[in-house]
Order: sequence, then structure tokens, then C-alpha cells
Amino acid sequence: MLSEKKNIKTIISRYGIYIIFLVIFLVLSIANQAFFTPSNLLNILKQASTVAVIAIGQTLCLITGGMDLSSGSIMALAGVTSAMFGLADKTNMPAAFLTAILVGMLCGFINGLIVSKGRVPAFIATLGMQQAARGMALLVTNATPVFGLSAAYIFMGSGKVLGIPMLVIIMVAVVIVTAFILNKTKFGRHVYAVGGNEQSAHVSGIRVQRVKLIVYTAAGALAGLGGIMLAGRIQSGTPTMGEGYELDAIAGAVIGGVSTSGGVGTIYGAVIGSLLMAMISNGLDLMNVSAYYQQIIKGIIIVLAVLLDVQTKSSKK
Repeated sequence: MLSEKKNIKTIISRYGIYIIFLVIFLVLSIANQAFFTPSNLLNILKQASTVAVIAIGQTLCLITGGMDLSSGSIMALAGVTSAMFGLADKTNMPAAFLTAILVGMLCGFINGLIVSKGRVPAFIATLGMQQAARGMALLVTNATPVFGLSAAYIFMGSGKVLGIPMLVIIMVAVVIVTAFILNKTKFGRHVYAVGGNEQSAHVSGIRVQRVKLIVYTAAGALAGLGGIMLAGRIQSGTPTMGEGYELDAIAGAVIGGVSTSGGVGTIYGAVIGSLLMAMISNGLDLMNVSAYYQQIIKGIIIVLAVLLDVQTKSSKK
């Protein structure tokens, strides 16, 4: 009897988010006929794609025991600077793409330096970058959106390949690469080790500071990628875009089973969590639920997810 209870707890711990996802999917499909249609399901995937890419970066940070509150602002800065290279009259897509990634990497690298070398708590370091990056985005554009993007740039956020949105293709590519790195490489094992017990990881010969530096740089690069995805989707580089995306990304990661105390989590879980949040928002929109109530519901879901994480951790001690 005891072993059966333990097995049930193990199943819930490992696959709980997938079970919840399926249950909510079925409920929303029954509640509204417009939900379970190919066009709406593709719309959910598009809505979730950008957040999922940011959530993957958050997952890396959370696994090491930190977080990144600056990803939304980095998206904006990367989006507006890359948009300047993606204008219709002077299209240079390689430059636009590289600019977004490099701007994100630079911001992430600075975050990583402050957290690893400066030993400043990630919350404070990335909160500072959140303000600085948003200010820079407003400064370089004079608080004015960059319009007139080329068709090639817009294709990044609004195009399709064989009927599949580019946003979804980019998300899947990011998932495959990052999941492989975390699950199959030495660096991935080091990331989990640092989050599990930083002191033990250091004693074991793992270069903790370097791991953190790489993780935050990677999170910045993914935020930069998210910036060009979002700018392509809304067809402009807007200095105010990406507001609140860092919180949605953290929520998606935590709901997907990534521990807020480090050492636990998967890329797939973070993506499912992001899809779940997008699915709930979409379903509530179709049922004409007020945006105010939606915020309350999302808040409750996030608190419950963290509470479940804390309870799971406590039960293992």
C-alpha cells in the first residue's frame, strides 16, 4: 500500500503538468466549439511560441538557482535595434538577425558578470538590467516605433512554411537544441549541479562562475531571438513591446515543474507550461471572460504551482 502511494506521488510529480494540460484542453474543447479548430490551435501555438523561447532562457537561470527579470526589456531593445536593419528600403536580414542575438547576448553577459563575479543576487542584477534595457530601447528610438519593416523581416514572425507558422518552427528548433544541451552534454550536467548545491559543485571542480555566466548569456540571446520574433509578428520594432513577458516566462517555467530553488526542471516542462498559459488565456477569451479576471486566474495558477513545488521539496526531505 505504501509503495503504491509512493508510485502515485512519483507519477504526479513527473507527469502532473501533462495530465493537467490534457484535462484543461478537454474541458476547453467541450466548453467552446471554436476552441478545438485547426486555426485556433495554430493561434495558441503562435501565442505561446515567443513566451516559450523566453521561458527556456528562464529555465536555464532557474535551474542554477537564479532568475532573469530583464528578458522582456531585452526583447524590446533587441527588437528595435534589429528592426533598424530590417526596413523595407534597406533590408539586411543577416545583420538584423545577428543584431538581435548579439544585443541579447551582451545584456545577458552583463547580467551573468554581475551575478557570478559581482555575487549580486540575480533578482537585483536583472531588475537593474530590466530598467536599463527598457530605457535604452526608448532612447535609441526616441520612444517611437520603427515601422516599414521588410517582408523578409515580417516573415520571421508572421510567415508560414508548409502551413506551419515560422514562430512555431523557431520554437521547436530552440527546444531541440537546448534540451539536447541540458540532457546530453557535460555542460548540462554542470548546470543542474550548480543549482542543486553550488558549494558541492565548486568542490567537485565545476567552474560555477563560468556556468552562470554562460547561462545568463544564453538567456539573453534567447530574449534577443524573442525580440525579433515579436517584432516580426506585430510588424514593428516597438520600445514598449515585451512588457510583462518575463513574468509570463517565469510562470510558464514554474508551472512546467522548474523549481524556484534550483536544480530541478526540464525544457519540455517549461514549454508545456507556456502552452498551458496561452491555452487558458485563449479559452477564457473565447468565453468572453474579462481580462481582469484572467489576471486573477493566472495569479492563482502561479501561486499554486510554486506551492506545489515547495510541498514536493518538503516531502522529499
